[in-house]
Amino acid sequence: MKNVRRDYPRTVACNGTTVELSLLSSRDAADLKAFVATLPEHDLLFLSRDITHPKVIEAWIAAIPEGRIKSIVARESGLIVGCTAIALHELSWSRHVGELRVLVSPAMRGKGLGRLLIQECFVQALELGLTKLCVQMTVDQRAAISGFESIGFRAEALFRNHVKDREGKLHDLAVLSHDVVEVQSRMHAFGVSDILSS
Repeated sequence: MKNVRRDYPRTVACNGTTVELSLLSSRDAADLKAFVATLPEHDLLFLSRDITHPKVIEAWIAAIPEGRIKSIVARESGLIVGCTAIALHELSWSRHVGELRVLVSPAMRGKGLGRLLIQECFVQALELGLTKLCVQMTVDQRAAISGFESIGFRAEALFRNHVKDREGKLHDLAVLSHDVVEVQSRMHAFGVSDILSS
């Protein structure tokens, strides 16, 4: 496998907008909370925890230096407009699998930022030695599912009535996955080659 490494911060073009990517750190806690407050509640249903709760964000950031989560934030004009997280399970039988989470501000949707962040996560997954990435979302998040499928993610499981929103409504949860090693041979096909070589 090709040795891949990414240095941050780095500035990238995103459909006419300049975005700075950097690794999430404890200095970003307040900005991350402000970003989460801009997200529609339905977007948060595919996360395993309610990140609108301050203690969840604190635990997220605390897990970074411990090596249990690796996260990137995207900033536009100094404000966080997107973020990622790869949750790692080093002590489990699935330590080769990363749980991927990607969130994008409504104002930045349709500009390719989500795709860019997913591609950055592939680079991180290769760097971390992971062989599989999984992502989960409610089945009615069709645009998000379509976006992941367009770069090679495939449906792997469906959990019926697995998520309950604040109003008590139940939602089915879809799990999609991608073989990270395939990225090495398929990078050019879905646009990751430029990122890996930059």
